[in-house]
Amino acid sequence: MKHPVTQRLYEYWDGLRGARPAPDRSEIEPGRIRNILGDTFILEVLGQDTYRFRLAGTRLCALHCRELKNRNILRGWSEEDHEALSTLLAATSEDAAAAVIGLTGYTERRQSVDMEMLLLPLHIPGEGCSRVLGSCVALEQPYWAGMHPILSQTIKSVRLLWPDERPAFLSTAAPQSRLPRSGIVPAVTAAEAASAMLPTFGARQVQHLTVIDGGKQ
Repeated sequence: MKHPVTQRLYEYWDGLRGARPAPDRSEIEPGRIRNILGDTFILEVLGQDTYRFRLAGTRLCALHCRELKNRNILRGWSEEDHEALSTLLAATSEDAAAAVIGLTGYTERRQSVDMEMLLLPLHIPGEGCSRVLGSCVALEQPYWAGMHPILSQTIKSVRLLWPDERPAFLSTAAPQSRLPRSGIVPAVTAAEAASAMLPTFGARQVQHLTVIDGGKQ
């Protein structure tokens, strides 16, 4: 985790959950993270391809020059990256994994900014992890921020963090032939997708992404 905002949010979430895979949504107290609220968001899981912003911080909205509430976070990605992000969100909501994503955002003028995104599961009693707490912050604030909206984004690297060091299903890796063009999404469950993507510890290249498997921080 490169940015202090990412580190702060992860530490807060990790402290709340204790020995559980994820804390309850009701346990989040905005006042405890007031200094980073402008860079944070909460997603509602509505379906395999719909993760809607319920809340989005002011700095994050300003970077995109638009209100993000009620928008689908999967909008504005290439087909390959849409598939990758969809699987990462499924791993978060279905398997309680945390994900750190390095990405680059582009304006219509092809101005670019490198950003870091964090995805963390939140539990709703009776629903499972149907909310995702996250942050997205520019590693260096561009001079054009707030003037030219980010219209498209690409994923550069991914790191998955598992609540209990390493999930049991990773003991049997899925065959490499099941990996699709993106190297992220096999046509199976999110858990099996992660198994196919991360058969060993350490950094590895998966198509256009660098993936690092990590445990509890």
